[in-house]
Amino acid sequence: MKMINFILAISLLGLSQAALASMKVTVNGMVCSFCAQGIEKSLLKLDETKAVLVDLKNKVVIVEAKDGKTLNEKLIKEEITDSGYDVVSVETIPQTVAQFKEQMKAKK
Repeated sequence: MKMINFILAISLLGLSQAALASMKVTVNGMVCSFCAQGIEKSLLKLDETKAVLVDLKNKVVIVEAKDGKTLNEKLIKEEITDSGYDVVSVETIPQTVAQFKEQMKAKK
């Protein structure tokens, strides 16, 4: 029984770390799919980035970290501003890119 509790605790710890592995960046200036592709391409080049989702309608970029990596907020902001866009805010979110996509679908 103790072994089952231990395995469950380790599993939950892993899920909680994965749940805090994304950043939601609110960005002004993105207006077209070309904007989205440019931001996505520049952020995917970062070593710690696993996935990127650009939501033009809501003016947000979701960046998910690779397993075992930590996102660098300053570097993400620099990549976006160097691409010509204004970063309004950055926050840590509990969703992965896939989970955020599902939430968007559910809202439609």
